[in-house]
Amino acid sequence: MSTVAPPIPPDPLKQTARIAVMVADGLSPFHLAVPWLVFGEDRAAIGAPGYEVRLCAEGDSAVHLSMGLQVETFGDLAELAGADLVIVPSWPDVSRPPGAGLMAALRDAHQRGVVLAGLCLGTYALAYAGLLNGRRVTTHWAWADDFRSRFPAVALDATVLYIDEGGIVTSAGTAAALDCCLHLLRRMRGAEIANRVARRLVMAPHRPGGQAQFIEQPVATAPSSARLAKVLAWVEQNLAEPHSIDSLAARAAMSRRTFTRHFTKATGTTVLEWLLRRRLAAAARLLEQGDRSIDAIAGVAGFGSTASFRLHFTRAYQLSPRDYRRQFGRP
Repeated sequence: MSTVAPPIPPDPLKQTARIAVMVADGLSPFHLAVPWLVFGEDRAAIGAPGYEVRLCAEGDSAVHLSMGLQVETFGDLAELAGADLVIVPSWPDVSRPPGAGLMAALRDAHQRGVVLAGLCLGTYALAYAGLLNGRRVTTHWAWADDFRSRFPAVALDATVLYIDEGGIVTSAGTAAALDCCLHLLRRMRGAEIANRVARRLVMAPHRPGGQAQFIEQPVATAPSSARLAKVLAWVEQNLAEPHSIDSLAARAAMSRRTFTRHFTKATGTTVLEWLLRRRLAAAARLLEQGDRSIDAIAGVAGFGSTASFRLHFTRAYQLSPRDYRRQFGRP
């Protein structure tokens, strides 16, 4: 007997028009620029909608950023009352909790169903407000031990780029905040608009949130690594084939042991994990941009079976392939 999949609950970000960005004395200009680059600039040239982005602070005066810069805010915490999305781009002093007024405003916004995003150390502000207890979140890996000591009731995962729990989204540091904002834009306006903005920013259009925050060492330039790079590029173009560690080592003209050592050093992960991520990324692009069937995509991306594809994809994206296409595919 066939069953009907339950409907996807409406995403509050689909109607988002007004974004409040919290700023505080000592904030880095880069962190403030991240949400502005993704949401605030005039996007008419590429057919992408802009949003009303409001800079606000605990007071209504100018805010002094690091590097001696100063910005004028649009207003005080009253801006949060009319916002659809509230972004805390970072927090300049992790040992200093936000003021009582800001914490109350964040809690009130969350209760109204407003999506809150803590980018980099902005996760601290949400944690101080008591909004993250029992939740899985992330922040910059270098502050992981400090964060856990201050907020033991929060489930911190400092190994990923960003985590989306629906009403609360958190990201790792610096460049990962751009990935997170592009992810939010995908939720708001779909993959095509987010991809246009990413191209404008000369960025990868989509890095899954579960990707590792950093790799200890980049790809080296030794001859063996050059061979490895060629193999990886070839795999990207031939994902449908049944690759194995032995077959890839043979293509790189290396022993299995040498190949796996060079591979882990270059990519920061195992062969099988890297291959799974590339297949998932390829499948996501096909779901977003085309109309191939789920079965066909499973084959093109190299999953072997549709059941295996659905299992891995749902585990990675928290959406089934069908639901992912409904949310992020072309109209």
